[in-house]
Amino acid sequence: MDKTITVFASFDDMKAAELREWQLLPDYERMRAVSVLTSTFYGVKEPDRDVRRIQRTLVQLEREKR
Repeated sequence: MDKTITVFASFDDMKAAELREWQLLPDYERMRAVSVLTSTFYGVKEPDRDVRRIQRTLVQLEREKR
């Protein structure tokens, strides 16, 4: 883990650096981070339920045959 302290001139500079670091991560690490954040959010939202996935609605669209 990199423990370097960086001082930024503005909030926009800080957010730009944060975005660059996020984009440098491999896809699997970003997906893992999203999974952890999602699980944490659902745990805070509904602490009495063991929610491990996003609830989805299944929609079926009818297409005309060509």
